[in-house]
Amino acid sequence: MSYLGVGISPGNVPVYHSTNLKVIDRRVRVAELVLRCVICGLGVIAAALVGTDTQVKEIFTIQKKAKFTDMKALVFLVITNGIVAAYSLVQVLRCVVSMVRGNVLFSKPVAWIIFSGDQVMAYVSVAAVGAAAQSAVFAKLGQSELQWMKICHMYDKFCNQVGEGIASALLVSLSTVVLSCISAFNLFRLYGGNKSKSSSATRW
Repeated sequence: MSYLGVGISPGNVPVYHSTNLKVIDRRVRVAELVLRCVICGLGVIAAALVGTDTQVKEIFTIQKKAKFTDMKALVFLVITNGIVAAYSLVQVLRCVVSMVRGNVLFSKPVAWIIFSGDQVMAYVSVAAVGAAAQSAVFAKLGQSELQWMKICHMYDKFCNQVGEGIASALLVSLSTVVLSCISAFNLFRLYGGNKSKSSSATRW
């Protein structure tokens, strides 16, 4: 027997059939899939922009070539975005398979693994962007106290492309932060569901 969306189980325990929860779950899964696709695409773009960036300048008949390996922060940025993009690609495949099969919830161990992985990717990507941005500021403005010259005045094309790569990496890091919040929601609602079930069972 059912009345106003409340079903009565054989054990006389009310079971609530909420379509709102299914709609919210579907929207969360779509948002997660879109964010992971964005992270994967922008991660590849950021790594490609910085990793392929070179510029040759002739200074007093001597050719100097600027490349991303000259700055350790840029190397860290390229490696980080490559790892984040690869991780996001794997997670995109998992999301697609999960949506096709119609699975609504994860098991707790799987949810913990996804949550931990998303947290690590968020922290690492934010750290990489911060380090690269600091190096970019030194290259753009220099540091007179340490006698560091303004490199971007000589290698303007190189710096512009690095700036585009850092901007893409910044979007990646912001997306990973939002995604880590979504994975936290997916994880802790598993515990919230058990808590509500136990409390309803106690009342009845």
